[in-house]
Amino acid sequence: MPELPEVETIVRELRPSLEWRTIVAAHVSWPRTIAAPMQDVARFCAGVRGRQVRSVGRRGKFVVLTLDVGSLLIHLRMSGRLLIVPRGPERHLRMWLELKEGGSLYFYDPRKFGRVWLLDDPDVVLGQLGPEPLADDFTAEVLADRLRGRRGMLKSLLLNQRFIAGLGNIYTDESLFRAGLHPLRAANSLTIAEVRRLHRAIREVLSEAIEHCGTTFDGAYLRPGGERGEQERHLLVYGRAGQPCIRCGTPIERITVGGRGTHICPRCQGSAG
Repeated sequence: MPELPEVETIVRELRPSLEWRTIVAAHVSWPRTIAAPMQDVARFCAGVRGRQVRSVGRRGKFVVLTLDVGSLLIHLRMSGRLLIVPRGPERHLRMWLELKEGGSLYFYDPRKFGRVWLLDDPDVVLGQLGPEPLADDFTAEVLADRLRGRRGMLKSLLLNQRFIAGLGNIYTDESLFRAGLHPLRAANSLTIAEVRRLHRAIREVLSEAIEHCGTTFDGAYLRPGGERGEQERHLLVYGRAGQPCIRCGTPIERITVGGRGTHICPRCQGSAG
């Protein structure tokens, strides 16, 4: 699933092609792609026709197209791609927007989990999200306050989009490794020093991944022009089960946390207790 760095890359690269452009037509080949107005293709197409894209932004894992009237939210889920060139198989094309003076935005989604919302008020969806981990006001003190009293497993809490927006399986594993924390630790067991390490690790991991345009595994995520992300070459634990830890040489282990495959160094990340 594309996480914050992948969505941020998509947004930055779409901006020059979409901002201040007018949508002249919308086409939907899989009605369930439209989450609002729910599966109402006719209303959706009529609602975006003639609208101008004023800005292209991101909130958590959502692409946010602010229109002159309303907002268009796109969540890529497991396999969605937003491309400005028709690179995907035609059978996986779920929705596309034609733009005035040429060009289109194509939404491909092989597994059909991605969703698109056309809303008057985007906070109907986005208002449920937690803070942005790269925002200036997301401090170590804010993180400590949100962890206080939370008894659940640390990794499961970090994956909760109501707790922090944008983290997923890859970058949670990477952040916990850099912070030297076991994913099964109780969230409220962290010392202030550990919270500060975690806060710093989250921001470093996400910033580095954005710098390398995200992570592409098996072509699941592609940038708008069809290029791959390069962060896979810089991952320290995720996807490296059985390989030696770069710090201590201990083989990286793959365990399950909350039903999610999780990669850890059993030596560097201590115990769950």
